[in-house]
Amino acid sequence: MTLRFTTTATDGAARCGLVETPRGRFTTPCFMPVGTRGSVKGLSSADLEALGVEVTLANAYHLMLRPGAEVVAGMGGIHRFTAWSGHVLTDSGGYQVLSLAARVDDDGVTFRSTYDGSTHRLTPERAVAVQGLLGADIQMALDVCPPLSSPPGLLRQAVERTVAWGVRARDAHRREGREGQALFGIVQGGIDERLRAESARRTVELDLSGYAIGGLSVGESRSEMLAALAPTVAELPGDRPRYLMGVGDPVGLAEAVALGADMFDCVLPTRLARHGTALTAAGPLRLRNATFAQDAEPIDPTCPCDVCGRWSRAYLRHQLVVGEASARRLITMHNLAWILALVARIRAAVRAGTLTALRAELANRWAHLPAASQ
Repeated sequence: MTLRFTTTATDGAARCGLVETPRGRFTTPCFMPVGTRGSVKGLSSADLEALGVEVTLANAYHLMLRPGAEVVAGMGGIHRFTAWSGHVLTDSGGYQVLSLAARVDDDGVTFRSTYDGSTHRLTPERAVAVQGLLGADIQMALDVCPPLSSPPGLLRQAVERTVAWGVRARDAHRREGREGQALFGIVQGGIDERLRAESARRTVELDLSGYAIGGLSVGESRSEMLAALAPTVAELPGDRPRYLMGVGDPVGLAEAVALGADMFDCVLPTRLARHGTALTAAGPLRLRNATFAQDAEPIDPTCPCDVCGRWSRAYLRHQLVVGEASARRLITMHNLAWILALVARIRAAVRAGTLTALRAELANRWAHLPAASQ
């Protein structure tokens, strides 16, 4: 078995599900914290386990450069290397490569390392091999992610190349006999709704373990993102996971689930934490504000996480102001606990048929927060 998806509840197009892999199982909708270089910044694998994280995301681009995919493989794969027993999904690195002005042709991409400037070549086949060495449970096919402002011709070229690369990734994946490692294809098309639907149909024809929606949450408005997402999800099969890449703001999560998306990743909760902003039921809390200098309340009185159960806003603000790294770590733990609890609420709302009410609640408190970026 590579991967099996079972729907366990629905509310309109929204659904809860269970993903089963050779490693075990995880529930959807799910949020995957981003551990770009093999760890979520400031946290350990033990912290993630304590938070109840089921899936983490790592980036093949960064790991292939440092420490090297072969090094990770020699250490027993990414799970043993990072001492993490949960699931790991690896992004192919296409987004990072293309954001660094790589040279793209029909065969692949040539880019310079962000670490030392050395030149590297990444093809669909090489991306499969690298992620195979890393040993992820789910790997992504190499794709072309065009900038938001791309003209129609460039969007069309990105779709054509992404589909062609998906075929090559699938064939390489099958040749290498990676039965225990799922491969997801990626849908592109910018915010062009017709092109999105076409890309989704053609990607589904590859008959892969799951399908991701890429090229969104790259600067477009939330309404534009959702308008492009709806026709995309409508073309994806009901028996495979649907992964919306790069979205993690509360409103975006709930609205995307309402359209039928299952899996999400985003740096938003951890990035906000490192800048001193906490997620709360009342909205974002900027803890550096002098208002909290003598505030004995926890970050969020409604949050049951260990951070809220032990430390005050005043203490965390003090730690931020004097530059203590522990503050960023503690707020990161809270933010992840909060977003995971929100996704659990979304799952419960789907099961109860009350997702519309939860969406309205979140929109009232979080509409001003921009849609998250990759």
